[in-house]
Amino acid sequence: MRKHPVIFGIFLLILIIVLFFIVIYGIATFSGDRSSFSLKDKIGIVTVEGIMKDSSSVVNQLVRYGKDNSIKAVVLRIDSPGGGVVSAQETYKTVLSLKKKKKVVVSMGSVAASGGYYVACAADKIVANPGTITGSIGVIVNFSNVEELLKKIGLKTSNIKSGRYKDIGSPLRKMTPDERKLIKGVIDDIHDQFLEAVSLNRKISKEKISDIADGRIFTGRQALKIGLVDYLGDKKYAINIAAKLSGIKGEPEVVYPEEKGLKLWKYIVKEMVSVVVSELGEEGSGISYLYLK
Repeated sequence: MRKHPVIFGIFLLILIIVLFFIVIYGIATFSGDRSSFSLKDKIGIVTVEGIMKDSSSVVNQLVRYGKDNSIKAVVLRIDSPGGGVVSAQETYKTVLSLKKKKKVVVSMGSVAASGGYYVACAADKIVANPGTITGSIGVIVNFSNVEELLKKIGLKTSNIKSGRYKDIGSPLRKMTPDERKLIKGVIDDIHDQFLEAVSLNRKISKEKISDIADGRIFTGRQALKIGLVDYLGDKKYAINIAAKLSGIKGEPEVVYPEEKGLKLWKYIVKEMVSVVVSELGEEGSGISYLYLK
């Protein structure tokens, strides 16, 4: 019996399409990105974890979610005591930009303090656990002085500088009152930027924020009472809030950033650097929005 060429052609076309989707699905499965095939509305999850040093990873992910039309809202999970001022400010500004396109809800973990709270206040809504440690609105910078130690071992130093403040904060000598005043001015200005961000986004007067912006910490429940957060709940609750705000009907699909594989040698180097940094106390260097436990 002779096969009809039109029917055979249609069958072949369908087979090619099916095989094409099987191959694409297989590639997506291998790369961990099968969610792109789902027709459900999605909520993207971005995590800010640990000391905030480099904002690029979080910022890039927020930007990617902003461009992805399948992502209807973003939940920013923060479990951080803060960190570098610039890192916090760059992430904060990116959240503000993302908020113009889609809803952003913050879910606070164990700690979301200082720079962690700076980032959080940019979101549409903040969800904290009752026992979350948050607040710590303030700025800190640490300087070391090894002058007496050098004297004991008989080591003398000298420097040549272009201006009177060029070696300000040097560990080789005591800071002068004039230098301390200059540094305090810088700290106060950065602190004022923090107050402005909280006041603007939380709709609380700057004067009222100033009363509690002395570095003190709060539990999530205490923070709710004074208006620093909006709800008490876990990450699942924050996801539900984001779904409701963005108009998602039914159960939303949760999408996490793709984790790129880390080779063994890179992991070993990373761990070694982490230990060295911890021993040297790098977390305390530079001007920081940081809650020191």
